[in-house]
Parts: sequence; structure tokens; C-alpha cells
Amino acid sequence: MNSLASLDQTNKRVLMFGGKGGVGKTTSSAGTALHYARQGRRTLIISSDLTPSLSDIFETEIGCQETPVAGVENLFALEIDPDEVMRRWKKKFGPEVYEALSAMIDMPYDEVVDYVAMAPGIQEEFMLDYILERIHKDYQMIVWDTAPAGDTLRLLGLPQRFLEHLRLAPRVYLEVRDTFNLSKTPFTEIIAGWTELARQVIDFFSDPDNVEFILVTIPEALGVYQSRRVISELAQHGLDVRHIVVNGVIAQPDCDFHRQRMEMQQPYVQMLREEYGERATLIQMPSLPYEVKGVERLQEIEAFLFGGEDG
Repeated sequence: MNSLASLDQTNKRVLMFGGKGGVGKTTSSAGTALHYARQGRRTLIISSDLTPSLSDIFETEIGCQETPVAGVENLFALEIDPDEVMRRWKKKFGPEVYEALSAMIDMPYDEVVDYVAMAPGIQEEFMLDYILERIHKDYQMIVWDTAPAGDTLRLLGLPQRFLEHLRLAPRVYLEVRDTFNLSKTPFTEIIAGWTELARQVIDFFSDPDNVEFILVTIPEALGVYQSRRVISELAQHGLDVRHIVVNGVIAQPDCDFHRQRMEMQQPYVQMLREEYGERATLIQMPSLPYEVKGVERLQEIEAFLFGGEDG
């Protein structure tokens, strides 16, 4: 019996659901978040997809503020708005950035802060820090419904690029300061603070004791082939995939159409089993005849994910 139940015995703080678009990441992550909330853990489900659908699946209006999910104790939801993340970044760092740079350049406050906000990786870096802040609040579990695979992999790789960018920044600053005979400003201290922030993000999200990445795919060529690439690239970030949800599997065909679909799907299910079955748990989610919306339907998803299906 294959399921996500083994995760109940771990101390993971973040469960990341990833995969290509349209494979059922939101459904799987919502069912998982519901599971941990029903266990009594204070749980936050986050969506970083640019077209989030948590509001639709929970039938509760959810936005960029942590919102209690109606009818479910201990469950909160948040749809990350990149504009809101950057607004908070500017509020947090804007004044000290302007103080540091206004000695070197004569530009209006907003232009200076907006310019610095365009530094490579800074927006993605602060988004991860934003998520890390939620983790360090009083939540016992974070379930992260990530953006489609390519965007998520880019997001995970950018803190390291941001760190590399920051390594050069003090030297550039010192050259500018000496050239213009500027007095000491707190810019080097700001860079040191951001460097520490980047290191904290990298350390947390690359530690398998903190984070579990659950891959969601479908039993079709594009889904399986992209899953291979995602698993390989995640390994470069120190994340092993130990759970794969195969969504939309037809197990009991009741017509010629479904029989043909099942025959098409089975080689891909077998391919996943042969390639990853020894190091990852495969959870087969059945193709459902109804739309998954609302807590009652999500309880059925929870049962499939944590009750176990033969895989």
C-alpha cells in the first residue's frame, strides 16, 4: 500500500508539491494540508503560482493575507502575490537602501529602491525569505503549492546566484566610494545582512530534514519525461524525490474509451515504477468523474493520499 502516511512520522516543516502545470498539484497539496489540519497541526497552505486556485478549491476567498479556511480548524491559506512580496521588501529594506545609496547618486527615493529591487535574484530571494518567515511563525506545517516546475526550479536556484552577486557588491561599492571620496555609509552592512539572509534560505531549503519535495505527474509522455528532468535538477539543490503522486490513473475502465486510455497510461506508470520505485513511493490517484471543490471532496483526496492505494 503506497501513500504519504510515512510523512506523519517525520518532523518536516515544509512539504513542496511540484510538477508541470495542470497535473493536479493544487488538489494534492490541498488534500495534504487538510490532512495535517485535521490531525491538529496548525497548517498553512501557500500557493506561489501566478494563477493560484486555492480560493476555488476551498471555496473560500483567499488572497495575499493568511486566511482561515472556512469549516476547517487549524487550516490557513495564502496566495502569494509577487507585488505584495516586493511591497513588503521595500518597506523592510527601502529606507536603509536609500540612506546608503543617496550619498552616491542623486535620485528620488522610489527610483533608487526600485532600481535595487531589480538586482539578480532579489525578488525570488525575498519570496523564499517571506515563506521562511511564515515557517518561523507558529505554524507546525507548511504545504507549498508551487508554480509549474520550471519556475520553481529557477526559484530554488536563485538564492545561490543572489549570493554570488552579493560577493561582488562590496568591492564595487568600495571602488565607487573611493572614487568619489564618499564618507562611510551602511551599504556594506546592508550587503552583509542580505548575504546572511541568502545563506539562511539556502541552508533551510536544501536541508532534507526540513523540506520534502513531492512530485505530481500524470501517466502520459510529457508528464513522465518532464518528471525525469525535475528529479535530476532537484538533486542539484540537495532535494531527493521520495514521493511521486501519479494523478488521473484509470484503474477500472467501464467503456472502450477508458480501456484505451488505461492501455496508454500503464506503460508510463510502469516506467515510473521501474525507474524510481526502489527509492520513491508511487501513489496512484484515480481519475475522478467529478470536480474537486470544497472540503468534502478534498477529504476524499486526503483518503487516497494517506490511506494508500496499490501502486
